[in-house]
Amino acid sequence: MEGLGFTIVEKLEKLGEDIKKEQLKYHQKRVLVSKEFTFDAAHHLHCYEGKCKNLHGHTYRVIFGVSGYTDDIGLVIDFGDLKKLWKENIEMHLDHRYLNEMLPAMNSTAENIVVWIYQQMVTALSGLENDSLRLEFVKLYETPTSFAEARREWMENE
Repeated sequence: MEGLGFTIVEKLEKLGEDIKKEQLKYHQKRVLVSKEFTFDAAHHLHCYEGKCKNLHGHTYRVIFGVSGYTDDIGLVIDFGDLKKLWKENIEMHLDHRYLNEMLPAMNSTAENIVVWIYQQMVTALSGLENDSLRLEFVKLYETPTSFAEARREWMENE
């Protein structure tokens, strides 16, 4: 590895000269990409004896794992497109909301909310033109150390 020290790029790689367009798609493998978002919301739990029966809030963290095959330039899905799907289809129902009145009739546990988020993102992804896209998982962190997860194999096979 000698000689691989820091160097300043003097010539930017140019499409058509240094790399051909057909080289941009490096492989034919399924790849998982993930994107993370946060939202702030309040809720309380029914039929629960503990402090969460009282109205309280969290800064939730959501992580989506989407798999697919790369397109002609080597992308499964643009991270910006995932952000747009989140913003336009899901976030508005959750961010700075009282979840007990915004979500369908359910106890607003992380376990219930993560399945609702999973279902919303599956619907949003189905509107895209890439048939290879699959939502593999959604993780919903209620605190930095506590989360619920919904996985594709559980959602489709049960």
